Amino acid sequence: MKARTVLFDELGGPEVLYLADVEIGEPGPGEVRVRIDAFGLNRGEAFLRTGRYYYDAVLPASRLGTEAAGVVEAVGPDVADVAVGDAVSIVAKPNDEGMSIHGIYADRAIVAARRLIRRPDHMDAVTGAAIWVPAFTSYGALVEVGRLQPGDPVVVTAASSSVGLAAIQIAAYLGATPIAVTRTDAKTDRLLRAGAAHVIATDDGDVVKQVHALTGDRGARLVFDGVAGPGLPDLAQAVAPDGMLIVYGSLDGRPTPLPMWWPINVYGYAIFHLFADIERTRRAEAFITNGLRAGALTPVIDRTFDLTDIVEAHHHMESNTQVGKIVITVQH
Repeated sequence: MKARTVLFDELGGPEVLYLADVEIGEPGPGEVRVRIDAFGLNRGEAFLRTGRYYYDAVLPASRLGTEAAGVVEAVGPDVADVAVGDAVSIVAKPNDEGMSIHGIYADRAIVAARRLIRRPDHMDAVTGAAIWVPAFTSYGALVEVGRLQPGDPVVVTAASSSVGLAAIQIAAYLGATPIAVTRTDAKTDRLLRAGAAHVIATDDGDVVKQVHALTGDRGARLVFDGVAGPGLPDLAQAVAPDGMLIVYGSLDGRPTPLPMWWPINVYGYAIFHLFADIERTRRAEAFITNGLRAGALTPVIDRTFDLTDIVEAHHHMESNTQVGKIVITVQH
């Protein structure tokens, strides 16, 4: 069987992406074939495409993508937990060989069954492709690592990203006080509607001073940062003494000095910390499912694009104008 698949043969801008029919065959032991109805875009995919990711793309014919939603079409040997016809979401898990080999930007894909999460009947494919990775990332950092408590001030940088918005929703759901940080005030109203208690625009002045003003000069117990870069030591001064600075991304792209003179804890976080422990993963799935059911957690969808418009979608992602998740829909 062939799948319409997004590939790239060289590093570069969105224009290096192209669609091709790729033979995918049948699922092997522990694998399933999924008809993909939607998949979400993540900044790491742009980093892999341009050579800025933490591992190198396997060229030519590198793939992209880690999260999607669809329906199981075929099941290989030794798969007991899912069946043909099941609606599922796909997420990355530890020990995967990476999206360059197993990317799911396609209309069909062979994936390890352990990467699947059953999709509730009420969840459509766009939601199923957009909710899990941002919510898992934010939950794992804020709850499992940061031990976020009701009343805690938590600063969220890159607040209009899908992870930033999930962090705001999770903090508000737990009764904490989310303080959103964004570059300009153009997104203020949307961040407030998403649940932020306060919004700080970096173009309007000193972020640290504004955080201290909002927290009685103590600082935030948690700062959840997806930007990193040379500004990290300054941002560290927004953390309350003995608080925690959790860094999960590097949107800045430049080298990041480690804050050394401030009495805080600095934690480099990746989603695989959550998936490395089955109990943490179960707690995360239950928390997110309950939040969805309660209406407290819901993915913010910026725009949807058709699979054939993947180049345009990547251009939009790199424009940094989006609020929330960019999702690709697949017509069958």
